[in-house]
Amino acid sequence: MTRDDLTHRLADVPRTRLAALPTPLDDATRLRAALGGPTRCPRILVKRDDLTGLGLGGNKARKLEYLLAHALAEGATALITTGAVQSNHARMTAAAAAMCGLESHLVLTSTGADPADEGNLLLDRLFGAQVYFVPSVDPMLAVGHDDAMVAEVASRIRARGGRPYVIPVGGSSAVGALGYVAGTVELAAQLDAIGARPSRLYFGSGSRGTQAGLTLGAHLAGMPYRLHGVAVSAGEPEKIERARRVAGEAAALLGAGDAVKAVEFFTDQHFIGEGYGLPTAAALDALRLVARTEALVLDPTYTSKAMAALVAHVRAGQIAASETVVFLHTGGSPALFTNATRDRLDADAGWQKP
Repeated sequence: MTRDDLTHRLADVPRTRLAALPTPLDDATRLRAALGGPTRCPRILVKRDDLTGLGLGGNKARKLEYLLAHALAEGATALITTGAVQSNHARMTAAAAAMCGLESHLVLTSTGADPADEGNLLLDRLFGAQVYFVPSVDPMLAVGHDDAMVAEVASRIRARGGRPYVIPVGGSSAVGALGYVAGTVELAAQLDAIGARPSRLYFGSGSRGTQAGLTLGAHLAGMPYRLHGVAVSAGEPEKIERARRVAGEAAALLGAGDAVKAVEFFTDQHFIGEGYGLPTAAALDALRLVARTEALVLDPTYTSKAMAALVAHVRAGQIAASETVVFLHTGGSPALFTNATRDRLDADAGWQKP
């Protein structure tokens, strides 16, 4: 399949425009200089999916464009989804629902019965979402007993004549994965325009819908890079199998059959730390470094851990200075504005306030 073929097949899939696309591809020259310059550090290109616009931006906008089109085609009147209490996906689902005139219902995992309205949760409520809390089961996985609550909420909506549409955690479905197949085509055009052939693409990997779309997109579009997903929570090997299944189902939607059967699905497990949403010292280091060199705002859950991996690999000499890498900035900045993140920053021995 050529890239033109892939573009035409994607054009045949219903899509609701929610995001400001294409997002920029920026050259992080000051970050490169801070990591040793051109003789020690590869060229670092940052794909700015924090600037997708929807509900303060982030990678989920790409998935939601396809998911909302499917929901509207099904006659949905309400969206239901799940996530952690500071879920970027939940926040952006609520924003997408508001833009499309639908109700939003969020079933969120929380360690407390009444979490503070801050960060993403504050925005959930601002966008008009109805929020339901379920207790956390395992902080390494950031999951709770949400199935029963989702079923109950869906039943209530149907009882009053509504039609619920359930979006899985992270938008990790075949329909949602198409967002990053399309995102890969967009990135390919930008790389061609500057004559860049990166060897790796780094990204934070959680529920694996983004991984599924990126992997399928890279394979179908013939991209030169190896995907380097950085896990932000536990759950292997089940999560890899989920990525493989979702990518296979997305390939079928595009008429690509067995496209991912022999494709590698890889996720680096070395940067999780204590659990989901709990930034490591290395992640806080990376967050500060990128802010003070590029004025890029990373988040405590996904992008800071992914950047910690990239920085560690550069400093260890695992990437040649002659190479080019892409860092996918998936957004998530609202989670910075929570007491939990502030407390982590205050407790970090390496954190120095200017």
